[in-house]
Amino acid sequence: MLKNKNINDNYTARQLKLPLVIEKLIDISDPVYTFCDVMDHIDLTPYFVEGKGYKTGRPRCDAEKLLKVILFAFMENGYCSLREIEKLCNNDIRFMYLLDEMKAPTFATFGNFIRNELTLSIEDIFNDINVYIFNQEKVDLNHTYIDGTKIEANANKYTWIWKKSCITNRNKVFDHISVLIEEMNSEVLCTFGVKIEPREEYAIEYLEEILEKYAELTSLDFDSFVYGKGHRKTVYQRQYEKLNDYKERLKTYARHIEVCGNERNSYSKTDHDASFMRIKTDYMGNDQLLPAYNLQAAICDEYIAVIDVKQYASDMECFVPLMEKFNKTYGHYPKYPVADAGYGSYNNYIYCEEHGMEKYMKFTVFKKETTDKKYREDPYRIVNFTRDSEGNLLCPNGRRFIYKYSQHVKKNKYGRTEEIYECEDCTGCPYREKCCKKKEGNRTARLNRELTSMHEEVIENLESVHGALLRMNRSIQSEGTFGIIKWDRSYKRLFRRGLENVNLELTLIACAFNLYKYHNKRNRLKMIA
Repeated sequence: MLKNKNINDNYTARQLKLPLVIEKLIDISDPVYTFCDVMDHIDLTPYFVEGKGYKTGRPRCDAEKLLKVILFAFMENGYCSLREIEKLCNNDIRFMYLLDEMKAPTFATFGNFIRNELTLSIEDIFNDINVYIFNQEKVDLNHTYIDGTKIEANANKYTWIWKKSCITNRNKVFDHISVLIEEMNSEVLCTFGVKIEPREEYAIEYLEEILEKYAELTSLDFDSFVYGKGHRKTVYQRQYEKLNDYKERLKTYARHIEVCGNERNSYSKTDHDASFMRIKTDYMGNDQLLPAYNLQAAICDEYIAVIDVKQYASDMECFVPLMEKFNKTYGHYPKYPVADAGYGSYNNYIYCEEHGMEKYMKFTVFKKETTDKKYREDPYRIVNFTRDSEGNLLCPNGRRFIYKYSQHVKKNKYGRTEEIYECEDCTGCPYREKCCKKKEGNRTARLNRELTSMHEEVIENLESVHGALLRMNRSIQSEGTFGIIKWDRSYKRLFRRGLENVNLELTLIACAFNLYKYHNKRNRLKMIA
């Protein structure tokens, strides 16, 4: 039985009473206060120009408030959808606090703002955030931990285009065109006293010229062309259509090869900037060939100092662009760039020497060299051969290895060469089965003394106490950063397409990660204090 009969339909027993000061509803240790402390020390006015000549429509939203809402949503959730941000603005008291009496924007407003305002300015905003945080935390920029990870692109799985396959098929089409031209010469063009000389390769413009000339000589009537069952094509129609089909195929292959460019071997039809890479898809390390981008990050004291996105899978090619971006941002190169075996190469070691960086990147067989005693002391490796009084290399059987020639190493930017040696005579050698893999002839071996000395220097650096600490920190900081982003926050697949948009999205993720890390460190210090 109702105790109070109230005839007013608008009455409800549950009534919310809000304090006049909204901050009283937010906990004192909430991340929003740390976030505001950072953003209030950054001058955002250079990035947003107000008053672009709009005279009609609704009043524009405050760009700085929109940016703060977006960054805080990413800081809290890793990646946050635009519709989710709109919902948070309507329901979450912290986002209302950030809006500061501004009406909650729609998801379309956030989308337009990100696309139109942040695409070009997000990297500068990221750098400004880092400058403040790094000054507060006294971040050491000389010890940099480098790592990369593949992130799946927002593209369909089975939409690959392979450049090598296109080149192979294009060459086959060239051969078919040569055969067809021979037929045209013998069956049709000879009656007109015309002959087309076959070529090894055919330009599209040249084929268009041939088609035009062929149609003119034979007086082709395109309206009389026949198709379908029960119709027989003329020789003129059949040859013309066949050559035109080859021309269209060459156009397709040329377009595919142009999109791939010189540095890539593949791309996706639904995201032309994405390349196909091997991505680990489960805890067992089983991988799949998927369209993806290579995300590179330089970590300093657990913060992302520099982030870069590349279209090729090899980490070796990503090291130099990442370090150049680091230098452009902070005005110097890191003294100790620490990276795993995916970055150690002759090119990168020489680059470190040129720019005053120590060699702390592992090379491919670093683990074998340091942990596998059998491999390291293998007497049949050419680096372990002894030398006679004249400086000639001697195999375990005491036979000389004679210098033959030097050859240039492919894709090397610094003129690296390898010395090729051949044994004077392997006949009757008791160690042949263990030493020489060839069934016949003498053993040949390659040697690069400069690279070998670099490997020895890298081993000495990384095996020292300082090097061991750096290796341990790299596994904690750089791999831990990707662990938080990809596993703790379930960000494993991109939402935007195109290299520029992907860079925008990942830079937003990096901004949010640094803000999130800064808040956690401050809270930890407060608890200790």
